[in-house]
Amino acid sequence: MSQGAAHHVRRADIVDWQTYSDDRDSMRSTTMELKKPRRIHLGEHLTFLFENHDTIRYQIQEITRAEQITRESSIELEVETYNAMLGGRGQLGCALLIEIQDEAERRPLLEAWVGLQECLYAELADGSRIRAEFDPAQVGRGRLSAVQYLRFTLPEGPVRLGSDFPVLELAVDLDGGQRAALAADLAATLG
Repeated sequence: MSQGAAHHVRRADIVDWQTYSDDRDSMRSTTMELKKPRRIHLGEHLTFLFENHDTIRYQIQEITRAEQITRESSIELEVETYNAMLGGRGQLGCALLIEIQDEAERRPLLEAWVGLQECLYAELADGSRIRAEFDPAQVGRGRLSAVQYLRFTLPEGPVRLGSDFPVLELAVDLDGGQRAALAADLAATLG
């Protein structure tokens, strides 16, 4: 993956944490609006959070502010780490949050749902399904992590997201705003 890709955050995009703090409220407001169509709920427990240049830039600025990072090598490491979430050319990156509020249910479900990450897909307008790519290290000893980092390598923006995991067969049609946001993010990976 080329760090120079148009959709990746460059070190020059990141300001020092004190300067960022001066404009934080404005950037937060703008970023929260960008995140709305990129937050896609699938059933009761699954939420896809798709990322793009601006949402990742915001996250890097937030972490450098929270940890008051000033060392150049540490800032560059944050940029590299967060850029990895975006994926490469023709890829949409996202975090999948497995949200189980009841603590008594959480562990048993995360154990029962091992393999879920292999059953997630983005569906194109022609009905073809593209499977999510994931890091096998995110699956622990007999249970899933409640946060999964996924990528979808797509020729065009998806129209539906789904799961064909036997006990979680779900699908959600993307609305116009979601389709437009993901198509624009995908186009940015090609630019």
